[in-house]
Amino acid sequence: MAGGLLQIHDPLKPRGHAVGIDLGTTNSLVAAVIEGKPRAFAVDAGGSLLLPSVVHYAQDGSVTVGARARALAATEPTSTIASVKRFMGKGPEDSETKALGAYRFATGGAVVRFEVKGGPPVTPIEVSAEILRTLKRRAEAALTGKVEQAVITVPAYFDDAQRQATRDAGRLAGLEVLRLLNEPTAAALAYGLDKGSQGRFAVYDLGGGTFDISILELVEGVFQVKSTGGDSALGGDDVDRAIAARFLETHGVANPDAAQVTELLAVAREAKETLTRQETTELSALGKSFRVSRAEMEAWISPLLQRTG
Repeated sequence: MAGGLLQIHDPLKPRGHAVGIDLGTTNSLVAAVIEGKPRAFAVDAGGSLLLPSVVHYAQDGSVTVGARARALAATEPTSTIASVKRFMGKGPEDSETKALGAYRFATGGAVVRFEVKGGPPVTPIEVSAEILRTLKRRAEAALTGKVEQAVITVPAYFDDAQRQATRDAGRLAGLEVLRLLNEPTAAALAYGLDKGSQGRFAVYDLGGGTFDISILELVEGVFQVKSTGGDSALGGDDVDRAIAARFLETHGVANPDAAQVTELLAVAREAKETLTRQETTELSALGKSFRVSRAEMEAWISPLLQRTG
């Protein structure tokens, strides 16, 4: 009887869709299960499934999210917010907060606030909500119906403040957050590890801005998290900074401005990605050039990787 009561709903009210969202530091993605099969939705006219987690605030008050926002970072770095996930649940005095990006922070208050053009300062929750809102609209266009609910992935080590901030961002975007799913569990499910009857797995997730490692045990098709750890200030962003720092050191550039930092980090990211495919590459930024090999990059980032052990 109780189970039947739980399933009662107003037949006149159309039921909205539920989606799964990977709210990532670097890129985000939205998907749903349709007729028993997972389907990710394109986030732009070009068919890309990944939405860059970047938000730009213009002087006229308009907001741009995704690849176009990332392109605007070169000319308007202080009004273009990237890697906002690393700020979730953080206070303005957190040391790692001050080290991130070329942003201008508003003074006062208990949470981080970014000063942007065209309006009052915005919080990480508000920035994240813009990303979620964009994903919601893309899913609605693909499903030709309302999207009202979502499961959102979060790092396993996220504390209560960071998890609540993620829920608040979902609510602000017009989504009922059904569940926050730990990213290692999501990865295990994505790789079909739940299809076995039992086993113990280590899930190592070094993302764009955060690091997660979890030990999962599968018992009769159900995952149990046995232990977890991580670092909310460790990821691909830090590799970019290591390359950029060596570039600045080599050329004797001190105290670069916001635009120079943004340009150099973009070039460093491109070099990092290129070095996954070839042995050497050349960086060109700030009117200077710099050749780097894969072996050199690996040596520079070795201290970062040791932190994952």
